[in-house]
Amino acid sequence: MEQQRSLSGSSQSPRSPSSQPYISVSVTDPVKLGNGVQAYISYRVITKTNFPEYQGPEKIVIRRYSDFIWLRDRLFEKYKGIFIPPLPEKSAVEKFRFSAEFIEMRRQALDIFVNRIASHNMLQQSEDLRTFLQADEETMERLRSHETGIFKKKPADLMQIFKDVQSKVSDVVLGKEKPVEESNPEYEKLKHYVFELENHLAEAQKHAYRLVKRHRELGQSLSDFGKAAKLLGACEGQVLGKAFSDLGAKSEVLSAKLQKEAHQLLMSFEEPLKDYVRAVQSIKATIGERANAFRQQCELAETMKLKEINLDKLMLTRSDRVGEAEHEYKELKAESEEATRRFETIFRLMNEEIVRFQEQKTQDMGVAFHEFAKGQARLANSVADAWRSLLPKLEACSSA
Repeated sequence: MEQQRSLSGSSQSPRSPSSQPYISVSVTDPVKLGNGVQAYISYRVITKTNFPEYQGPEKIVIRRYSDFIWLRDRLFEKYKGIFIPPLPEKSAVEKFRFSAEFIEMRRQALDIFVNRIASHNMLQQSEDLRTFLQADEETMERLRSHETGIFKKKPADLMQIFKDVQSKVSDVVLGKEKPVEESNPEYEKLKHYVFELENHLAEAQKHAYRLVKRHRELGQSLSDFGKAAKLLGACEGQVLGKAFSDLGAKSEVLSAKLQKEAHQLLMSFEEPLKDYVRAVQSIKATIGERANAFRQQCELAETMKLKEINLDKLMLTRSDRVGEAEHEYKELKAESEEATRRFETIFRLMNEEIVRFQEQKTQDMGVAFHEFAKGQARLANSVADAWRSLLPKLEACSSA
């Protein structure tokens, strides 16, 4: 049965307004709509801001995953040199698409995505962001259906573009391909850092997944053991039976604690690591854009030199094609200058972005690892206290 939703109120509390310019966005209240292959999840997106460009201090709209893709694609195309925040992957496995855990992970990731955009000093000024946060559903559907070029591509197609770009960058780094490439030590250092970071983050995320799985398996084993111990207790005499029953009950309590901690570990540790793996993919896509801009700049500069030589020859021979050649040369020069400006802009923005990324990563990873350690300490204490509380009863049985 489809759930109903009210557009008033919020299930979360966005950041409090202040006298300074602010914008706060919350992605809340996921609801399944439709049936079968047409089913999808919609979200309530709540924006609170005092930016004068917005329609008012608060706006509530309904968005679906494809709307977030639309926003990501528009920003990627328009803001070259900026690391566009990543989106969570779209699950291809039907049985997981609408599980409560997957939906909550998706909601959390979408909330992080849009708030990273809203907090970015350049991206927050985007007209596309304002449209995303304020337009009605019919307008968003029309915008999605009218896209052309890269915007028209499906999410899988766009991800393939990113992968192709990353593959080309990988070939350059590994020496498999020798295109026109920047001879910049700092740029080489950046590429090496990004590829190393991706590998280490992916490895950490893989082991975080195993930790979550181990917690869940141990929790299930304790639950099964608890049931068996309680049945055993029902067959025994009063003293021993009571001890077994208590052991079974305590095992079931600990099972619930482990399952709860597994979920916390997933949301506050594994998911942040996975999010940064995706973030590195976005950085690699921007590296690919920079490589393309540099290559285009060099190719145009080389073509312009050839055009200049040809123009000089035509002028020496007083050819009647001089006027046409001069016009072509001026057009090419303007195009070359624009390509240089485009590359210089990407160069400047990437230098700023990598500093911002590293500062944010330090903060986010610090929080994630702190939550991980705190959760493990909390779980260890709970487990130790639970088993310790049983020792007097079990000792009494063993000495009876």
